[in-house]
Amino acid sequence: MHPLNLIRLVPAEGMWPEDASMRPGPSALVTSPIGQAARAESEMITPSTENPTWRFPIHGASDPSSTGQGTTPGSFAHRADIGGPLSFSSPDTPGMPPASMSTAWDFLPEGWTIEAVDGPETGCGGHNQADIGECIRAVPTPGFKPITQLESARLGIVTPEMARVAEREEHLTEFQVRDEVASGRLVIPANRNHLAFDLDPMAIGRASKTKVNANMGASPVSSSTDEEVEKLKWAERWAADTVMDLSTGGDLDATRLAILRNSTVPIGTVPIYSMIIGRKIEDLNETMILETLEHQAKQGVDYFTIHAGVRKAHIPLVRDRLIGIVSRGGALLAKWMLTHNAENPMYTAWEKICGVMRQHDVTFSIGDGLRPGGLADATDAAQLGELECLGELTERAWRCGVQVMVEGPGHVPFDQIEFNMKLQRRLCHGAPFYVLGPLVTDMFPGYDHITSCIGATAAAYHGASMLCYVTPKEHLGLPKREDVKQGCIAYRIAAHAADVALGIPGTRDNDDELTKARAALNWQKHFDLSFDPDTARAYHDEDLDVDTDFCAMCGHDWCSVRISKEIQEFASGKAEGFDRGKAIRSGALTAEQQEILEKRGVLSPEEIHKLASKAKGEVPNEDGKASCHSDHVDPDEAKRIQSETLVQLNTAPAHNLPSHDSIL
Repeated sequence: MHPLNLIRLVPAEGMWPEDASMRPGPSALVTSPIGQAARAESEMITPSTENPTWRFPIHGASDPSSTGQGTTPGSFAHRADIGGPLSFSSPDTPGMPPASMSTAWDFLPEGWTIEAVDGPETGCGGHNQADIGECIRAVPTPGFKPITQLESARLGIVTPEMARVAEREEHLTEFQVRDEVASGRLVIPANRNHLAFDLDPMAIGRASKTKVNANMGASPVSSSTDEEVEKLKWAERWAADTVMDLSTGGDLDATRLAILRNSTVPIGTVPIYSMIIGRKIEDLNETMILETLEHQAKQGVDYFTIHAGVRKAHIPLVRDRLIGIVSRGGALLAKWMLTHNAENPMYTAWEKICGVMRQHDVTFSIGDGLRPGGLADATDAAQLGELECLGELTERAWRCGVQVMVEGPGHVPFDQIEFNMKLQRRLCHGAPFYVLGPLVTDMFPGYDHITSCIGATAAAYHGASMLCYVTPKEHLGLPKREDVKQGCIAYRIAAHAADVALGIPGTRDNDDELTKARAALNWQKHFDLSFDPDTARAYHDEDLDVDTDFCAMCGHDWCSVRISKEIQEFASGKAEGFDRGKAIRSGALTAEQQEILEKRGVLSPEEIHKLASKAKGEVPNEDGKASCHSDHVDPDEAKRIQSETLVQLNTAPAHNLPSHDSIL
């Protein structure tokens, strides 16, 4: 091996730590392999202070690939702590709040005790009560019967819903699911009434994969019940894990019931919207609150956003904000408190609200009514004062046996996201954090699905369990069908990217399969493995409707993937089962693919029709397939067709290669 085949990164003068203990040793060498044996020979390099090397920031996380494919060192996140306060977590930037050592086990109903049991079949591990035993369960007061998932978990019971979650979260066992629920770090939003229909139970928590919520709902000026049901099915098609019905117009009751009867995912609502239909917010009272919650719980709503953390004492803290209170529930309750000079009725009636929710196993999504509506108001005294109250409300709900997740901001500068996530983890004792975005800039209306999914990726990596999508219509109007799709896709990207970064086992497997298809230039498998095959296929065929060994971006001679595949020493493009075979003409565009290209406006209607009808093109051969690949036709003929029909480039000089390179 030539010594130039291994390189090391050398920091600039003054950048290397003076403390020798901070310098890397030989076990964490970073090498760049150029040749087959580089990985083995890299261990022979000995670092020195004169020519130091770098350590990988490895913290023990699992490889997100089930089979350890590729050459990456893997995740730089913490080692998985399932059963502990960290679960899947990022390393802390200096100054971050540490995780809380308290859990739901510290907030049992009055009169309950805890006992040790023999094993996981009858009791929970993953708790913070080690002085009692390795496996424990709660001992309730006489005559108690569990209703909620939290109560069952505390008693050591694995419910059918927990078992289903374990099937969907392949890296978790049903005992681990139960233990995380018992500790309050995982929720299963599954109203007992909704389970009677088509609900497929799922879980939200940092031990599980990151989830995505899609908002929808009719407004006073737009949409209808039928449109909202259509948007629900569209959100499910694009992999939303939950849906919130935020209707404020039309027949709210009929819309909600229709969504519940047609959904396979959990449904959340903000009940205060229904409480004030036909009346003023000033008229709201405790009876109205409890009656509305009881009605929606009986319908089957799986989680409620309750803005009980907005306190009378917080209102003066909002006075100097650039954009005040942007939460509808928060603003309504602030007006109520100012009108009545009284405390938030949701706060004072909290235990009664818990009683209603417990009877149907409705999960709390405790609302952040003082979330910032712009970067200039982020992480301020009002927001953090409310967050402290949300921690208190979490403890009180756990004492009532109700599952809890907590909502978060909003609009947050990128550098403040980690602090926000980890402060919530501490104040709310690991209860799942459900965040909107956050948007990391305010000046791109029409593109806020992008500005927010950037923040959402960071939020999930640093501790958020569920991401509420933002669509291109955010701040501008009610999202339509296409906006729902764009929001779901943006947030699936964010959630998946965070899961891979956290090292959740198996989360990179599909990425690796697609990479192998891409390396093999197997276009059909490439599309089949993608999240949105129709868009991928349509974009490809817009330029070149031939599945051959290059694409229209590079052409044949410039295709680095083709060159890598043809170098015999490289594994690239040679994975078993991924061989592309002969070049073929792609199939006719589907109706959805035609619509995608029509909206893009690049091709004329005639060109799109041609792709849809697949009449004989300019590059046929004797069996009707495309003839621009040298594996399928005579090489000279393929070269002629490429030259006349597609592209003509001689790239050998650019690559500093002779016309005939024996390596290829």
